Amino acid sequence: MMTLYSGTTDPYSHRCRFVLFEKGMDFQVIDVDVFNKPEDLAVMNPYNTVPVLVERDLILYEANIINEYIDERFPHPQLMPPDPVMRARARLFLHRFENELFCHIPGLESSNTKIAEKARAAVRENLTQISPVFTKQKFMLGDEFSMLDVAVAPLLWRLDHYGIQLDKEAAQLMKYAERLFSRPAYIEAMTPAEKAMRK
Repeated sequence: MMTLYSGTTDPYSHRCRFVLFEKGMDFQVIDVDVFNKPEDLAVMNPYNTVPVLVERDLILYEANIINEYIDERFPHPQLMPPDPVMRARARLFLHRFENELFCHIPGLESSNTKIAEKARAAVRENLTQISPVFTKQKFMLGDEFSMLDVAVAPLLWRLDHYGIQLDKEAAQLMKYAERLFSRPAYIEAMTPAEKAMRK
């Protein structure tokens, strides 16, 4: 059985929980208090971060790597595109999400107002640029739900929490976000602390 060491409010852990629930398989989630981490976490992951996936003698960290492994190990429903060209494009998108959106999370969580405001502006701008995609399609890669939707969902869920207001230009993106949030697996994957982030 797979065990996921997961931060209760950590957006990366949220991604992995979302995938596990989408797959509908047997797994165990161990909640980790990120401010008071268990000692064995640093033994499993040299970066001492969550999420960490353990399956027998395999130990994985980094949300995207964990999620691709789960997707390959349990191919139904498939979340990475089957076609190599599309799969490469999907990986490029995931890379861009890290470098253009998720890289701002430390800033958003910073107690320094200037840093937080700069991070909010960057995320707002990037999300507004993505929004027009959803006038023509239901999900990031078209009509099929994929790993890209999984990756961005925890950030969209936290917009209120991070104090990010999007304007009318991003209306399509917000409709898309609601589609993600209404998925049964998404709802199941949330911790009580995450549910409390959004009224």
